[in-house]
Amino acid sequence: MAKKTLYLTTTLPYVNAEPHIGFAMEIVRTDVLARFYRLIGFEVIFNTGTDEHGQKIYQKALSEKKSPQVFCDEKAKNFYNLKTALNLTYTQFIRTTNSYHEKAAQEFWLRCQKNGDIYKAKYQVKYCVGCEMEKTESELENNRCPIHPNRSLEIIEEENYFFRFSKYQKALLQLYQNNPHFIVPKFRLNELKKFVQKGLKDFSISRLKTKMPWGIPVPNDDKHVIYVWFDALVNYISTLGWPKNKENFEKFWPGIQIAGKDNLRQQGAIWQAMLFSAGLSPSKKIFVEGFITADGQKMSKSLGNVINPFDLVKKYGSDAVRYYLLKEIPPFDDGDFSYSRMNQIYQTDLANELGNLVIRLTNLGEKNGIEFFNNLQINLKKEFSQYLENFLFDQVLISIWEKIKNLNKKIDEFAPWNKKTAQRKNFLINSLKELNNIGQLLQPFLPYAAEIILKSTTGKIKKAPVLFPKIK
Repeated sequence: MAKKTLYLTTTLPYVNAEPHIGFAMEIVRTDVLARFYRLIGFEVIFNTGTDEHGQKIYQKALSEKKSPQVFCDEKAKNFYNLKTALNLTYTQFIRTTNSYHEKAAQEFWLRCQKNGDIYKAKYQVKYCVGCEMEKTESELENNRCPIHPNRSLEIIEEENYFFRFSKYQKALLQLYQNNPHFIVPKFRLNELKKFVQKGLKDFSISRLKTKMPWGIPVPNDDKHVIYVWFDALVNYISTLGWPKNKENFEKFWPGIQIAGKDNLRQQGAIWQAMLFSAGLSPSKKIFVEGFITADGQKMSKSLGNVINPFDLVKKYGSDAVRYYLLKEIPPFDDGDFSYSRMNQIYQTDLANELGNLVIRLTNLGEKNGIEFFNNLQINLKKEFSQYLENFLFDQVLISIWEKIKNLNKKIDEFAPWNKKTAQRKNFLINSLKELNNIGQLLQPFLPYAAEIILKSTTGKIKKAPVLFPKIK
């Protein structure tokens, strides 16, 4: 019997800046889903990568006196290295400068053009280079983009190619009506519906090569390059081998996309309209996250409060960083990171409640010569499906920690070290079974700790190593 398949993808971050904690949260959450579905028998493709075209990357490369390609090659490595730092299991790492992606983006263009959805027109627009998006007056605050208030808007006036976004208002509203869980959470779907109901405006999908040469050439017109968003969104299918590898594409598409709330319109409306235009199925589902603040403030370079995930991992370890992002940050709303809270949960939840439990129970097992073989695999689908199908990562960890706390309490109350040999051994065997079950439950979330727990609670029990050492 063929395995069920699942395709998961993050958005692709721009390489003009270093990886930040917001993207770390996005990719860790996607990793949890990938690990969970593999454990319950799915064949999973997990895609991530880097977005490497566009105005702000071109400008950044020039400011560093590098060619855009050399600049992208250097910066993409930082995002690829998150795999080791955060203990990730992604299967694809796509770069939008890859030749196969460029060919797929051009083929996608041609299909939309054949469908009558691409045309040429002159226009003038206010443009935020930070977002790489056109901005209407209603989206601005004090004539600036609210997401990038420190950047001046650019006025673009030229002849470009346009995409007939306006044509797909009815199709998008029908998609949302027929799929009430298409975007999670529901309030984001309602937000998107209101945006689409107001009417859609066609948008520019090319740039003049003389002004901005860093992009994929427009098919049959070497004076233009494809607009970065139109190019980058195609990565979700080019990574599956589209259009050449039809078998793999049909096996895994459509997929589940994970994105931040600033990507809601691009992922939930623009990309879906593009798919309709190219004659392809829309996405299966889109999970939309909130933002992360730092000690209650928006992160920015000017404030010097941008949190680097590599620095966090170096200090606390990958499991601790994963735990904070999964449990402390709400899945749908904005959340906050603070070092004081990180230190607190590292000591209480991780070092004390979990770490000490593993050490003292395996130590007692070794001293009492316990040999334990637990061949019973718990039903992860039963335990987690109701949570993870709804992206409630925090609730899963809360439920696991209840089991950890209860096991600690049982050990304290029973005090096996004061009991006779037979009683003590029987209690330890049952307790080690519970600890083994906890290890199984932790596999998608804290993979390193889970591996140590499962190894230490199988066969002849040996005292486990320290999972969460003192912070230096």
